[in-house]
Amino acid sequence: MSTLVVYESMWGNTRAIARAVARGLGPDVPALEVGDAPPTLPAVVDLLVVGGPTHAFSMSRESTRKDAATKGAAPGQEGRGIREWLEAQPPSDQVAVATFDTRVAKVRSLPGSAAKAAARSVKRHHLGRLIAVESFYVEDLEGPLLEHEIERAEQWGATLSA
Repeated sequence: MSTLVVYESMWGNTRAIARAVARGLGPDVPALEVGDAPPTLPAVVDLLVVGGPTHAFSMSRESTRKDAATKGAAPGQEGRGIREWLEAQPPSDQVAVATFDTRVAKVRSLPGSAAKAAARSVKRHHLGRLIAVESFYVEDLEGPLLEHEIERAEQWGATLSA
């Protein structure tokens, strides 16, 4: 099985989760920042794991990425995010898809999340078979990740590969 992890990250927390998920999936699974991801998902990919930070209860948009940059996020992240990348993918019934996000723990009970929005996008655009949706938690906007979230991400990746 060929697997690919695609993510976007503003403060590095989602990147850390994406890399942990990739480790859990297997030793040769790449975790690519969305700007480095292939414009179109290669046909050889059987499992796609895609994730990003929750912005305004959904996937980031250009405006929310610009806003994050004004609040101290790494510059240069304002372009394409997972929302735009998913929208550019052709329909497929061959790929299994899992989505994840990072969100602030103190608002975990609020309904919206980037993982859920990405899952809806996958279904709406017929991008594959949705197999899992997961959230990982940060203390505050910039982080850090809550204790044990890296380990939980690795375990989640291992369950996806099973």
